[in-house]
Amino acid sequence: MSEPTLKIGLAGFGNVGAGVYKNLAKNRHLLRERTGCHLEVARIAVRDPAKPRPIPLPAGLVTTDLGELVEDPEISIVVELIGGTDQAFEFVRAALERGKAVVTGNKALLAERGHDLFAIAEACGRPIHYEAAVAGGIPIIKTVQEALVGNHIQSVVGIINGTSNYILTRMSESGISYGEALAEAQSLGYAEADPALDVNGWDAAHKAIILASLSYGRWVPCDRVHVEGVEDIRGEDVAFAERLGYTVKLLGVIRLHEDSGAIEVRVQPSLIPSRHILASVGGAYNAIAVRGDIVGETLFYGSGAGQDPTSSSVIADIADAAMWSAPARGAGLATHSLYGEPLPIAESVSKYYLRVEAEDRPGVLARIAAVLGECGIGILSVIQPEDHDEAYASIVLMLHYATYGVALDALGRIAELDCVRDRPVLLRVEDVG
Repeated sequence: MSEPTLKIGLAGFGNVGAGVYKNLAKNRHLLRERTGCHLEVARIAVRDPAKPRPIPLPAGLVTTDLGELVEDPEISIVVELIGGTDQAFEFVRAALERGKAVVTGNKALLAERGHDLFAIAEACGRPIHYEAAVAGGIPIIKTVQEALVGNHIQSVVGIINGTSNYILTRMSESGISYGEALAEAQSLGYAEADPALDVNGWDAAHKAIILASLSYGRWVPCDRVHVEGVEDIRGEDVAFAERLGYTVKLLGVIRLHEDSGAIEVRVQPSLIPSRHILASVGGAYNAIAVRGDIVGETLFYGSGAGQDPTSSSVIADIADAAMWSAPARGAGLATHSLYGEPLPIAESVSKYYLRVEAEDRPGVLARIAAVLGECGIGILSVIQPEDHDEAYASIVLMLHYATYGVALDALGRIAELDCVRDRPVLLRVEDVG
């Protein structure tokens, strides 16, 4: 008996879309053996057929009409790689309503409209696969969905944006400024001409929202997620952190507070102990530490972007869709009442790194310490380098555990002291895991 042919509609033929087409052809025999069917791209939708592509568009398969992929009865899987939210939402919705399985790598779409899309998928009895939406080639979605299905997920902490990680790595290793590191990342293709979503933290935030939904069965609204990027990180803070035994990383943090059931979801530049394995993740690589109540801590590391790693995840999802046999399985995220509301960022707790530029005269440190004491924040250690100008000096304080709201209140009060120059720098010190 010959294997059936399963036809695919590919929406988008940019870097990832071209990689999917190329690698489906490259490994077609392997995929046939493992899925039991031929996987054939039958139609490719693009906005501009004349646009230069990483590989040439195959003749005879191209259309500019997304509707052709949806309406073609022979196409059973559609792959959405067009990006954006509004058009992508309508395309995915229409595909589900016409009984097609959907594969997408669109993290913004899922973070902002995932609640609606998975409700539609459940009603239609069709699946949405989205491994490529988080961490490129790292199979973190399947891991949480399948391998850790028997665990209560206690925390997910990760480096999930390669551009920011490259910038911070270069600032640490070479002592260059943020601007120089960003320009270098752009020249190497790690950062877009407009790098805003990468450096302001929102690319990582979209991924964190998806991971939180997998872990806790609910979509955390974007306006309930605290997001900070790396634009304000300075070389002196990276250097001070290293002297203290820490490394600065942009972390996505998803954590369950078991006492209240609240779900903490945030993205912030944070200090992590240099001995922790996440601190050694350099360049544009991603790494995610997942802690389950049964398995303990697990770590996943690999390329977080790029044509081949990301297309590998898309193809894995296509293979899953090809082997789909029980439409009710995994068609949506089942919500449940085991977990509470999102934790307000002001209530999250950590230790902190605080750097203050203050007048170099007696009594200044005592005034800063007095503010911290009034706010109930203890001081773990103090560094005051000897190399400074005559009038002002950097004072670096490692602070004890406090809520973020209290720490911000103290920061504001210290900034108002007449002996302090510029706004102090406050970074979280993360207990990873």
